[in-house]
Amino acid sequence: MRLIERILPRATKIDFVRYRLIAMAISGGLILAMVASMAFRGFNFGIDFAGGILVEAQATGGPADLQSMRSTLGGLGLGEVSLQEFGATGRDVMIRVQRQEGDEKAQMAALSKIKESLGAEFTYRRVEIVGPKVGGELVQDGILAVTLSVLAIAVYVWFRFEWQFGVGALVALGHDVLATFGLFSITGLEFNLNALAAILTIAGYSINDTVVIFDRVRENLRKYKTMSLYDLINLSINETLSRTFLTVLTVLVTVLALFLFGGEVLHGFSIALLWGLILGTFSTIYVAIPMLIYFNLRTGQQQEEDEAAAAEAGSRTP
Repeated sequence: MRLIERILPRATKIDFVRYRLIAMAISGGLILAMVASMAFRGFNFGIDFAGGILVEAQATGGPADLQSMRSTLGGLGLGEVSLQEFGATGRDVMIRVQRQEGDEKAQMAALSKIKESLGAEFTYRRVEIVGPKVGGELVQDGILAVTLSVLAIAVYVWFRFEWQFGVGALVALGHDVLATFGLFSITGLEFNLNALAAILTIAGYSINDTVVIFDRVRENLRKYKTMSLYDLINLSINETLSRTFLTVLTVLVTVLALFLFGGEVLHGFSIALLWGLILGTFSTIYVAIPMLIYFNLRTGQQQEEDEAAAAEAGSRTP
């Protein structure tokens, strides 16, 4: 704890709001780049969405010879075949084969060819066959799930706070979701159901951090009624900065463990979470919070004056 206090004192006085225009310009450029990548490059859809065959095989006699396996499977005439080693022993291999022309029988025939070509030297831990129709439905359902989640979170914030908070939360969540989608497009990381789970996790983490600062802003509005909104927001961010730092540090350690030791299956998931961890903190401070200024959130004094005027007008009504 003493080390953390040395790195980040409790009574910080950083002028975060001062740099909001620079930060929002950076954020806007990032989103434009991400949207352009999604429009022109698209995504590297995994088996979950594109359809095809996925096989997790384990060599029984020692480490797998990937070069020999590529040569063997490449000569089967099944189209694009990719192999990835995962696990610490070098015996586990993930095989992906593109969707075959035809119905389910064609996919099963291709699976039989794979097993026959590899022979008895391998055991099979997982086999998945996803057709194009199922993949298309998963894409639609995934987009719907993300959209409804973001809207539901924004509505919750809207009812819990004032409407300005709801707008800020919606814009920040949209920023984080679009930027994470764009990350998969730009880097070419495989976009599968794990990636979708990562995006939903990022949305939950981001809104949790945002609500903590929103709560402090609302509390300070009642406590410092005459303080300007600019100073009040800076104060609120600084007062919650140590909590934000500790949360980010804790989650960072966990996600780094997933990235380093989670294997190939969790590679894209952990990268997305690392990206979202940084992005969620940034968007809370420089996307969600500045919206309170641009949409003219009332100070505590202004709220009291409005309430007094409304009460006076009500008393005059016959």
